[in-house]
Amino acid sequence: MDLAAPLAEAAAADPGRDAIIFLDGRRETAWSFGRLNDEAELLARGLPAVGVTRGTRAVLMVRPGPEFFALTFAMFRLGAVPVLVDPGMGRKSLGDCLDAASPEAFIAVPLAHAAAALLGWARRTVRTRVVVGPRFLPGQRTLAEVRALGERGPAVPGASHPDDTAAILFTSGSTGVPKGAVYTHGNFAAQVAMLRDHFGIRPGEIDLPTFPLFALFAPALGMTAVIPEMDFTRPGRVDPENIIGPVLRHKVTHLFGSPALLARVGRHGQAGAVKLPSLKRVVSAGAPVPPKVVEAFQSLLAPGVQVHTPYGATEALPVCSIGSDEILSSTRALTDQGAGACVGRPFQGVELRIIRIDDSPVPRWSDDLLAPPGAVGEIVVRGPNVTRSYFGRPASDALAKIDGGAGGVYHRMGDLGRLDDKGRVWFCGRKAHRIVAGDRTLFSVPCEGVFNAHRAVSRSALVGVGFAPRQRPVIVVELEQGRRGSPELKDELLRLGAANPVTAAVKDLLFHPSLPVDIRHNAKIDREALAAWAGGALRSP
Repeated sequence: MDLAAPLAEAAAADPGRDAIIFLDGRRETAWSFGRLNDEAELLARGLPAVGVTRGTRAVLMVRPGPEFFALTFAMFRLGAVPVLVDPGMGRKSLGDCLDAASPEAFIAVPLAHAAAALLGWARRTVRTRVVVGPRFLPGQRTLAEVRALGERGPAVPGASHPDDTAAILFTSGSTGVPKGAVYTHGNFAAQVAMLRDHFGIRPGEIDLPTFPLFALFAPALGMTAVIPEMDFTRPGRVDPENIIGPVLRHKVTHLFGSPALLARVGRHGQAGAVKLPSLKRVVSAGAPVPPKVVEAFQSLLAPGVQVHTPYGATEALPVCSIGSDEILSSTRALTDQGAGACVGRPFQGVELRIIRIDDSPVPRWSDDLLAPPGAVGEIVVRGPNVTRSYFGRPASDALAKIDGGAGGVYHRMGDLGRLDDKGRVWFCGRKAHRIVAGDRTLFSVPCEGVFNAHRAVSRSALVGVGFAPRQRPVIVVELEQGRRGSPELKDELLRLGAANPVTAAVKDLLFHPSLPVDIRHNAKIDREALAAWAGGALRSP
């Protein structure tokens, strides 16, 4: 099954029901399930006539809108392979990603075509260029031409096999080079089933997704997707009214937002005593969600409605989840004491293990790899939703994948964590972000939890100045809005850290006006850049 199959089923069951609603100021543009399915079918019949066929890797750089949805579902139906990258990652990284994917087609808005022509993106491999907008370069085909060809094109071939490649989705590169995770149709089908069953999502619900890729799951789950007006590369700067208003007008039942978006909307909503009674659930992912952010946003919800904070990665999604009831009633206190961030229990069908920390490749699975019970180690997972490889990066595969034999490939998350005696996973930060200071190893998320518990702290980041095993641990603090750093506050925070064995080794604290974050969720802290800044700040007189 591919993601286009449930769209076709929804269109057959209720063709007139809205599938997607696009918001632009006071304008709303709605496409029904029938129209979206018909447009996807039309494009799937027309794309082969311009050179996009089953197995063709096609870069898709189109703004979230009707064409993005129709083209993506058309490619799923056809068996072509969309290549999806974050446009905000910077020109060099973007070019490197596109070259690595070796795409044969480039389907994009005029601005992206102009950048590709100027910068030579994937020049060696691209043979087909389709412009979503007016043609302005020779050799381009327009989307209107593809539609016209689809009117007289042959029927689309049969459904894809679960092991067929469905898409190449690039990681954000927040802790290294962006890599293209190879998704199969079976991976996507497993993700849809896991999300539907775990969260109890039902056809007919209304979704407000604030991350374009996740928006594709809504039609596949039979939900109407309301696409808000926002800059999707800067969710932390969203106008809160552009989220609250649509939720109230369209009686949205399901909301996804990054921790940065929830923090901004939650503060605004609390200040205005806003209530969002239609929401059945709120989901936040992309980085650990501070308990204070969970608490603030839950105050906007009806009694019994939870904020869920699932854990996963581009290569393996979803892995675990926990709800705000458990966070606020039990795990929050432990997070504040330095236990890490509890991300809940694994989804049904996901096998999660903790192995000893090792930066070297692990070719084959052995139970000898396992960390002692309760110890912090690297999180590894396998299951039907877990991708098996990166595209064209065997060295990255060697570092991230473990041959599990007949049971399939384990993916090394690159994250550290531990399992408690209740089967819950406690996230302790990225493996690359651990600080080795002599005979002590400090983990980022547990240390940060201690400082984040202070009322004046918005968020913090543990960084290491120098090189292991003689790194100097430094905590960098971003204060809540309206608070200013002072010698007295610095001393108070250092005393807080000194009183806890998890953070007792941290002797240096710096204030930062706004911690640098990733481009995808505006929530993952760029600790590499911050460590360089901290080193300079400590050397300054």
